[in-house]
Amino acid sequence: MFLRNFWYVAGWDGEIGRTPVARTICNENVVLYRRADRSLVALEDSCPHRLLPLSQGYVEGDRLVCGYHGLEFDGDGACVHMPNQQSIHPEACVRAYPVVEKDRFVWVWIGDKEKADEALVPDIPHASEEGWVFDGGTYDVKCGYELLVDNLMDLSHETYVHPSSIGQLEITESLPQTRSDDESVTVERWMENIVPPPFWANNLKSKEVCDRWQICTFTLPSNVMIDVGVALAGTGAQQGDRSKGVTGIVVNCMTPETETTCRYYWGMVRNFDIDDNGLTQNIKDAQAKVFYEDLEVVEGQQANMLRHPERKLLNFNIDAGGVRARRLIDRALAAAAE
Repeated sequence: MFLRNFWYVAGWDGEIGRTPVARTICNENVVLYRRADRSLVALEDSCPHRLLPLSQGYVEGDRLVCGYHGLEFDGDGACVHMPNQQSIHPEACVRAYPVVEKDRFVWVWIGDKEKADEALVPDIPHASEEGWVFDGGTYDVKCGYELLVDNLMDLSHETYVHPSSIGQLEITESLPQTRSDDESVTVERWMENIVPPPFWANNLKSKEVCDRWQICTFTLPSNVMIDVGVALAGTGAQQGDRSKGVTGIVVNCMTPETETTCRYYWGMVRNFDIDDNGLTQNIKDAQAKVFYEDLEVVEGQQANMLRHPERKLLNFNIDAGGVRARRLIDRALAAAAE
């Protein structure tokens, strides 16, 4: 069900501190905290003594202390102190997970530790580059992560789900182009000579006709980056000159928790008005509203799928991106099972 030999987002960098934080990733319970030097630790969230979640304990120095009987664990998962014990039981240890910090996110490798490679941590385009700013939020979602991938790879739904912000009829009237390889799927849509919808008119600071683009790219295990923006019509955006427009990268990282729940990390990296903190907050608030509208859809889907497990999803032309993304996932799962 889950792709394990991959990096998954476990939190925003500011979420993980000296207080233990619990996460569920691919049906595994993980606890995260920072050592005194701010380096990260990710351990199995279960004390081997009486199985209390270690996230219910506390950090002392660089050690995680169980809140039940005071067993202390170091960052490698070894028990280094047992109150009232002259020796430490050899089985008193927990799994340690590789963990790194990159592009505002904390990433955990949930598979074989020997296969963990920091070079494989996904890139958030432009997130760490000068001239761009990145912020966002998180939702706990009651659906399998695949439904969110479907949703993000078919933006024709914006016309109907988000009509007051980013949706417009021209999206459904513009045919997308879909391409894929062994590692990614991309759906590209251009809308030329259109009136920008409210969100983009506000950020372009113009209601003049524009050219609008949506370029959605899925990469394993569960990430979708969407290159979006508008430029004044006919100024060459489709040919690569976006100087008369505004560009953003909509970041979507879905971390599966269980087969029917996931944690959805979302945000936007943008290259316009980057020093305007008020705008950053306004965009974050606007995205939160838009993605909450999506949540109502995907959670409704998941509820019906659980009620009617015999029913199968139908695939139309607009679903090409999601279908190819699921094929990539299925192939990776099959290869992992070999």
